[in-house]
Amino acid sequence: MKIDTQLVHIGVRSDKVTGSVSSPIYQVATFQHPGLGESTGFDYSRTINPTRKVLEGAISRLEGGVLGFAFASGMAAITTVLALFKAGDRILISDDLYGGTYRLFNQVFSRFGLSADFVDTSNLSAIAEGITPSARAIFVETPTNPLMKISDIRAISGLAKRHSLLTIVDNTFMTPYLQNPLDLGADITIHSATKFLGGHNDLLAGTVVVKDEVLGEQLHFLQNSIGAVLGPWDCWLLMRGLKTLGLRLEKQQQNAARIASWLSVQPYVRRVYFPGLSSHPGHAINRSQARGHGAMLSFEVDSFERVKNMLRRVKIILFAESLGGVETLVTLPATQTHSDIPEEVRLRLGITDRLLRLSVGIEDADDLIADLDQALAT
Repeated sequence: MKIDTQLVHIGVRSDKVTGSVSSPIYQVATFQHPGLGESTGFDYSRTINPTRKVLEGAISRLEGGVLGFAFASGMAAITTVLALFKAGDRILISDDLYGGTYRLFNQVFSRFGLSADFVDTSNLSAIAEGITPSARAIFVETPTNPLMKISDIRAISGLAKRHSLLTIVDNTFMTPYLQNPLDLGADITIHSATKFLGGHNDLLAGTVVVKDEVLGEQLHFLQNSIGAVLGPWDCWLLMRGLKTLGLRLEKQQQNAARIASWLSVQPYVRRVYFPGLSSHPGHAINRSQARGHGAMLSFEVDSFERVKNMLRRVKIILFAESLGGVETLVTLPATQTHSDIPEEVRLRLGITDRLLRLSVGIEDADDLIADLDQALAT
């Protein structure tokens, strides 16, 4: 089936007893055993739950993997993946990335001896130079957050294999609707499912998909041991959100392209970061590995004063953290999503107090542009 059909039919035919079109919500912690030494296949919901099983199977199929896992948040998903490694291991990771991931590496896992080397993963040579004998994995965001840099997943996966490293891709911005890292050679793909997969800013969730059964068994052990699993109700909400992923993303992409083009010719906009623009340095690579450009963009204006005015004056666009919902959100990364990154690092990367990130929703593009126009005007 094509991906739009797969999305719509998530959970359909999962209830063989009643024929319910919607997958039931098994709001249960434990399950009765038929007898001593016997099991229905479900013993305890931390280990496996019928509702979560349907969701995990769906996300695995969408990403082209062999096993999928659902977690209580995107950060819970990343934490469980990092538990694959041990003290003394090093991970090469995109230097421009979500601030929460940076915080997890620098302030949490560093205490357990797991080291992170932040490199420009859009530069293959920089990755190659950073590989040391203790390196165990390459962790990539593409597009990156918030500067939308594009990393070549095929090339990075090939490089990783030559050095016996895992390739981990955070696919949150693109989703399996637009990009399938496992098909490009990656070993693990991660989502903050709170974002585009859920799509309505109403739940927290994370997912992981692997393409190797042995790796999948290791992650299932860790998922059960750590226990940060997604509850049945949120699993059901996520499945419901996934059914419209294709419809939402098509509209969001169209809107994002129009807004990026409009911003590019405004006199007070210094730079627009959007892979859909032919002027974007990663445009060609993104087209070669993805089926679209996504609905995230960032742009830099001429002054912090203009930023402050805009954030006070937007009427349709919401000044809020997060991304991927049907509502358009604007964020100031320097003080919100990336505030845990040291200022000198932010400035070196280009995450200034004049940089705004836009998560484009499904509203009418003309209304969004009009709102930006009045909010950004002096």
